[in-house]
Amino acid sequence: MSTNGKTLSQGSRLLVDVGPAAVFMISYNIANRVLDEGAIYWSTGLFMAATAIALAYAAISQKRFPPMLIVTFVIVTLFGAMTIYLQDPIFIFIKPTIINLLFAFTILFSFAFGFNVWKALFSSVFEMPERIWTILAIRWALFFIFLAAVNEVLWRHITDSVVVDSARMFDWLELSEAFWVNFRLLGTYPIFAVFVALNIPITLKWARAPGEGDDEGVGGEADESPDADAAEPEPRPAQ
Repeated sequence: MSTNGKTLSQGSRLLVDVGPAAVFMISYNIANRVLDEGAIYWSTGLFMAATAIALAYAAISQKRFPPMLIVTFVIVTLFGAMTIYLQDPIFIFIKPTIINLLFAFTILFSFAFGFNVWKALFSSVFEMPERIWTILAIRWALFFIFLAAVNEVLWRHITDSVVVDSARMFDWLELSEAFWVNFRLLGTYPIFAVFVALNIPITLKWARAPGEGDDEGVGGEADESPDADAAEPEPRPAQ
């Protein structure tokens, strides 16, 4: 593939991954200026549509089915529909918490069956020793739990919406609904980028292209590298 082709491919993937979150933030800020109230419902509806379009585009144009995008689409559709139907933004507020905890639970729960879901997803991209796959999987699980905790702190301190005072954790912290919406893109993605950068050294040290040679796992045995049709070099933060 040419350099231009690779750039376009990476750009289209970035659009799929970031696009729905950007639509949510931009549409909210526009609606919040135009409407007296209800901006969160308009932006939620557009967020649902954008996520569906992103998934369809990935499947049709890019010939891939990103597992995290599929999970995000299902939860966004479910919680978004409840938000709009019940006219209660709490559902969309807790959506990032649910998605991130689901990702963390899936990673950690897979170990109970002697299976590393992180390796299964990304072993077609590069090969690494088994213990490195385990380290990365645990790091990502803890990171998803961290993102869930951050979202819980943020939405519980929104003071200009329907959040009740009993949900608050800190009396001194007061946030607006607009802050929470904008943080979904302007806060989460930079945090995600920093976390990815922190994991680059261990990846560069141990990763090699599939087929370059056998990885030496615990006891010197070669690691297995199951296929993953939907694998990506790096996951994307939950939207």
